Amino acid sequence: MAVAQEYAYAGRNSAGKVVKGKLEASNEAAVAARLAGMGLSPISITAEAEGTGLNREINIPGFTKGVDLKDLAIMSRQMATMIGSGLSLLRTLNILADQTTNTVLARILRQVRDDVETGTSISDALARHPEEFPPIMINMVRAGEIGGFLDGALESIAANFEKEVKLRDTIKSALTYPVIVLVMSLVAVMVMLIFIVPIFESMFAGLGSELPLPTQMLVVASESMAYVVPILLVAIVVFGVWWKKNKNTLAVRKVKDPIMLKLPVFGPLLQKVAVARFARNFSNMIGAGVPILQALKIVGETSGNWVIENALAEVSDSVRQGQSISKPLLAQPAFPPMVTQMIAVGEDAGSLELMLNKIADFYDDEVQAATEQLTAAIEPLMIAFLGVVIGGMVIALYLPIFSISTVVQ
Repeated sequence: MAVAQEYAYAGRNSAGKVVKGKLEASNEAAVAARLAGMGLSPISITAEAEGTGLNREINIPGFTKGVDLKDLAIMSRQMATMIGSGLSLLRTLNILADQTTNTVLARILRQVRDDVETGTSISDALARHPEEFPPIMINMVRAGEIGGFLDGALESIAANFEKEVKLRDTIKSALTYPVIVLVMSLVAVMVMLIFIVPIFESMFAGLGSELPLPTQMLVVASESMAYVVPILLVAIVVFGVWWKKNKNTLAVRKVKDPIMLKLPVFGPLLQKVAVARFARNFSNMIGAGVPILQALKIVGETSGNWVIENALAEVSDSVRQGQSISKPLLAQPAFPPMVTQMIAVGEDAGSLELMLNKIADFYDDEVQAATEQLTAAIEPLMIAFLGVVIGGMVIALYLPIFSISTVVQ
């Protein structure tokens, strides 16, 4: 992947005057092409040394903001508007690179602009940055580029990403509360075991009687904190590093994704999310004119779940042999019967794109309702869980005192 670099240039304009300046580009050829577009004849082009000191861009691993779906949705929407208004592609890319607040996206857009300026198609230029631009975006842009409806394809991409962002935000909002309560309960338990229980233990030592079993268990847990906490922290860090590196590997996804779909409460929700994403992406790909087999492959890769991806790969093989989409889809348990029946109707009526849109809208509403129900159900459950854990520890601490009171009486 080409990396943008700053070049100092000197060029002569139509009046014979020498003009000097600096440009950021991926190579000298891109600088020369831009100078020609500015009406300058290049005299010299020199690569600038990488910035030092305060001029150097600081990138801290793990803290540098990347390009997310919201950035891509805004970019696609603005790009569609400008191209639809008659602005040239190069001018559009220049404006986008200058006005975006995401420095990573701005740098990449300048590289894309330089590639387009040297004769590369916009889809190929985007494809040189696979980590930032997902396959569905690249292929829909390519279809719009070939079909002459690039602004329409970008509108579809923007709408798709906006709905995906809304879906993710809905799920995050549903999970935020239980995660916070769970973390609070763990912190409270750790504080009690490390600081509170030892104080009570020293008080119990002078009682001269055997402690009740719950209290003994609490004391043992407190004494083990000295070596359990460091081991636990190291294990969490090691697992976090390993997970970040391996979570997207095929071996891990084959084990993780089927388990996720079978979870008691979250499994049905995750299935609805996957079906909504499949239907929306597939509809947009068909609407953009992407061939069915290519669309199935891309939709599978962007589904976010190995079970769905594997099912669509089998469906793609059947379609390649001349079958319809709905028939092999019936054999896949990951897709509810309603989905396959609606797709079958869409195929028969020649309105597959419309039917997929209806499926996506339906499951978007289902996800919204399911997350609201989940949030409403989880809140009292988590409060009860926190009360049982903390209350149980408090009772275990006071059991010896209750025992002494009984003996004294």
